Amino acid sequence: MARSDLSDISAFLAVAREGSFTRAAAKLGVSQSALSQTVRNLEARLGLRLLTRTTRNLAPTEAGERLIQSVGPRLDEIEAELNALTALRDKPSGTVRIAAGDHSAEMVLWPVIEKLLPGYPDIAIEIVIDNGLTDIVEQRLDAGVRLGEQVAGDMVAVRISPDVRMAVVGTPGYFTRHPKPKTPRDLTAHNCINIRLPTAGGLYAWEFRKAGRELNVRVEGQLIFNSATMAVKAALAGAGLAYVTEQRVLPHLESGELVRVLPDWCPSFAGFHLYYPSRRQPTPAFVVVANALREGARVR
Repeated sequence: MARSDLSDISAFLAVAREGSFTRAAAKLGVSQSALSQTVRNLEARLGLRLLTRTTRNLAPTEAGERLIQSVGPRLDEIEAELNALTALRDKPSGTVRIAAGDHSAEMVLWPVIEKLLPGYPDIAIEIVIDNGLTDIVEQRLDAGVRLGEQVAGDMVAVRISPDVRMAVVGTPGYFTRHPKPKTPRDLTAHNCINIRLPTAGGLYAWEFRKAGRELNVRVEGQLIFNSATMAVKAALAGAGLAYVTEQRVLPHLESGELVRVLPDWCPSFAGFHLYYPSRRQPTPAFVVVANALREGARVR
């Protein structure tokens, strides 16, 4: 294969990923007409149409999709390796992009990053807030943050927090109007604040465990959020019971704004982990960030 083919394939991948010649041209710093001609030349050499073009839409053909899936990841690896080489300077530099949920970004990432950045002025960190199970390879992110049990087996996983324990909480005022639940099944008689899962779209079944016995409870209530942050706000307003991580509500429990129930039923989960592809060579900037997060977990 001629070297020009690799360059043209890179151009095609940019167009396919952006879904637009205009956006891809701006990203690559070339004219739209030149980029369009490059893709046409590639199609002519391959004897296959790679993109279906209409006045409104642009989508890869079957051949184009196969090229994206087979060649795209390999070119991404080459790009990552070249970035790693160019980043080898006296001081680590470059941008590190991490996907994380709002809770882990606020409670785990930010306390470490806040202290790290002043000592590394050439490092930039982009945190992509996403409460779903983002495919970091597809999104071309350097890493993601998930609970340990959610990390895929083909990823490198680094623990960056202690275990996470759940808590059922409500206001003292709520419990003057409703009896405190003695077992998880009693929750079916309460006004509970539901969380809609960002991936499957269903409502989260509250998970409990005691003495080896596991129990999932489908609760009901007047409020549904796709954010635990809002569930805590609603609980503080006396709107019902919330089931969230203990760390989210610890200050409110200590102040007496919230009261905890069923503590002996609330399980712990493997803490948050930073994860990234095992095949990718990390840049010096990423190594600095990962090491700082690892050390941060040890001092908590």
